[in-house]
Amino acid sequence: MRGDRATEGAGEFRRIALDDEVKLDALASSTPGMVGADLANLANEAALLAARRGHGKVKMADFTDSLEKIMLGSPRGILLAPADRERTAHHESGHALVGMLTPGADPVRKVSIIPRGMALGVTLSTPDADRVSYSREELDAKIRVALGGRVAEEVVYGTITSGAESDIQQLTAIARQMVGRWGMSEAVGPVAVLPADGAGPFLPGASETSESTQRLVDEEVRKLVERAHTQVTQLLTAHREQLESLAQALLKAETLDALDAYAAAGVPAHREAQDAPPPPAITIS
Repeated sequence: MRGDRATEGAGEFRRIALDDEVKLDALASSTPGMVGADLANLANEAALLAARRGHGKVKMADFTDSLEKIMLGSPRGILLAPADRERTAHHESGHALVGMLTPGADPVRKVSIIPRGMALGVTLSTPDADRVSYSREELDAKIRVALGGRVAEEVVYGTITSGAESDIQQLTAIARQMVGRWGMSEAVGPVAVLPADGAGPFLPGASETSESTQRLVDEEVRKLVERAHTQVTQLLTAHREQLESLAQALLKAETLDALDAYAAAGVPAHREAQDAPPPPAITIS
């Protein structure tokens, strides 16, 4: 899929002048899930941005910033109070550091404390190739990464805020599907007991569940999340200095690409960090 996307991207990018530093393979690895229309939109945005910046040819940075705009929207242009800015830096550093240190987690591509949309900051992660399924280990990793921001606040400040709302919604949805749809709970077993969308018609083979089964699902979801919370708390407590180092680097630079983020955290960089621009990815605020 990655090779096909690079070929397809080459066709879309052929009509614009590319700088020699632009690597189609790197772009392909950073855009899993993108198809022809998406790549054409990216090419248009990058060309427009390059023109506004006075570039004779489209540079890799033009693609990088265009991907951010497409996936995250434009910066809100608001000024955070110093305390909020510092807390946001630790929150995003928690997401990023857990992603760097957890086996099965998608590589971290960019970390930012520039407010965009409803988010005060973002951590972007993505797999190296298109995915159609995930293992239990990889789904557990997604839950831990989603908990990283809240746990970082607990470790650093001893308190929590409402800033983890979207994280909690995301990890709860993953955990419920693991238990009720994907057969990843020994207590529930390999049966479908939840509807596909959480509210719509049941999946083929799933029947209406009893109240006791619904309670069991809730209990298993809670156990799964609480276990992940304990693991993330232990991880960030053990790596408190690295958490602080990454947060301070964010406060100074506001946005860190993959290479700089891994360096600030003192973690060996992912093998493609040096080549790939920040991709459209899981967005955790």
